[in-house]
Amino acid sequence: MASEHTVGFEPADELAKDRESVRRRFWVKLKRVAGRLLFTEELLAAYYCAFDRQTPRHVQAALLGALAYFIMPFDFVTDVLPVLGFTDDAAVLATAIRMVASHITPEHRDAARAALQRGVDGRDVEVGSDVEK
Repeated sequence: MASEHTVGFEPADELAKDRESVRRRFWVKLKRVAGRLLFTEELLAAYYCAFDRQTPRHVQAALLGALAYFIMPFDFVTDVLPVLGFTDDAAVLATAIRMVASHITPEHRDAARAALQRGVDGRDVEVGSDVEK
């Protein structure tokens, strides 16, 4: 049963349990909306931290929940509204990042910058290795 503090987040919680679905759907949505986001680099750093094998499970869970909320097709504030559309996504992500900020490493941030430099193309670079997935 959902409490009043979790209403609306249950679908994101369920989606977050399916890591591969989050991974796949993340890149699809990011490619579609990257130009409209003011927090793309932070979003990518969170993504790389969430999928880094060295990241503790509780940190991965928090970040996967925030990423799942980002890719959800239903938002409290629809993403098609100019300026306001991604404020809820930014708030959820900022809260998750604030909770786990010490785990987002310079390597995660470097991977985020590298993804932005080459253009968001859906290629997934594994942090800590030279292998692309």
